[in-house]
Amino acid sequence: MAGADPLYPEIEPYETGHLAVGDGHEIYYEICGNKSGQPALFLHGGPGAGCSPKQRRFFDPSFYKIVLIDQRGCNRSRPNASDDIWPALKNNNTHSLVEDCEAIKKHLKITGPWHTVLGGSWGTTLGLAYAEAYPDSVDALVLRGVFTGEQSDIDHAFNNGGVAQHHPEAWEAFTQHIADTASSPEEAARESQHILAAYYRRLTSTDEKTSRDAAKAFTRYELTIIKNETPQAMIDEFCAKPEVLVPFAVFETHFMLNHVFTSEGQLLDGCTKLRKNTKVRIINGRCDFICRPITAWRLFKTMKAAGMEDVTIDFVNGEGHHDSEAGVGQAMVKTTDQLRG
Repeated sequence: MAGADPLYPEIEPYETGHLAVGDGHEIYYEICGNKSGQPALFLHGGPGAGCSPKQRRFFDPSFYKIVLIDQRGCNRSRPNASDDIWPALKNNNTHSLVEDCEAIKKHLKITGPWHTVLGGSWGTTLGLAYAEAYPDSVDALVLRGVFTGEQSDIDHAFNNGGVAQHHPEAWEAFTQHIADTASSPEEAARESQHILAAYYRRLTSTDEKTSRDAAKAFTRYELTIIKNETPQAMIDEFCAKPEVLVPFAVFETHFMLNHVFTSEGQLLDGCTKLRKNTKVRIINGRCDFICRPITAWRLFKTMKAAGMEDVTIDFVNGEGHHDSEAGVGQAMVKTTDQLRG
């Protein structure tokens, strides 16, 4: 690696494909790096964001066999929610996504555990759920921007205005879209009590303009708050692509309204199911206002209390939520490099 870019150089996959996993879903996967290397699985955020070429670059391609997947219903997986929302939502839940991770492992004939599973944001939720369901399938977990599905974290981001402490203008625009599109002042008052549900009603509307406008408002809100500097170019690019815009907004509301298909505290309590020698590396931006440092700290303390032998936490000072922030990306590459040894 050279210059200011902390990531490995750009790399192209040597294999791509779709795996049928049931319920009409076909999961896109790609493999790059060392064909004979140690297997690493990357789990994207959202849910519904899909993978990008940049995320191949968090791993040393001379050491790792790098596997990226697009989760059900989004990006290159089929069906895509922007084309047919209800088939894309069919059995689209945390348990199914966990089983998809194991199905990919078997399909690729990876007989031992993943050397490393790296998840970002929602990917930390899925990575943790996967490791708890299949503890012998994961040797190391790297969790960046921790989200464990607690109701307080869901409400902070989407319901109670906690984000307004740091991004008041973004929160106001987020809630104003619901007020502006309500059928009456009375309905606007009712919907203001549960903003997330109000967005879901619009996102699943049969009227395309209603659903697309809601998707843009929802996505613009979240992308505005994920970095210390508003990434306007990223927002404009995302909002111009229905195939990524719609799944991102629909699946976030779908999963959050269903408490990520877990009970309160389930993923924290489930830390006792992990193998005690599973290596866990937690990375969180100190200025992450959507997946707050307190959540990462709570997970760290829970794992230590569960007797985990090799757990560390790294708060990246001055950085927010997104993995494109230099300090966060650098911490991720440093971590996957350290795990080589």
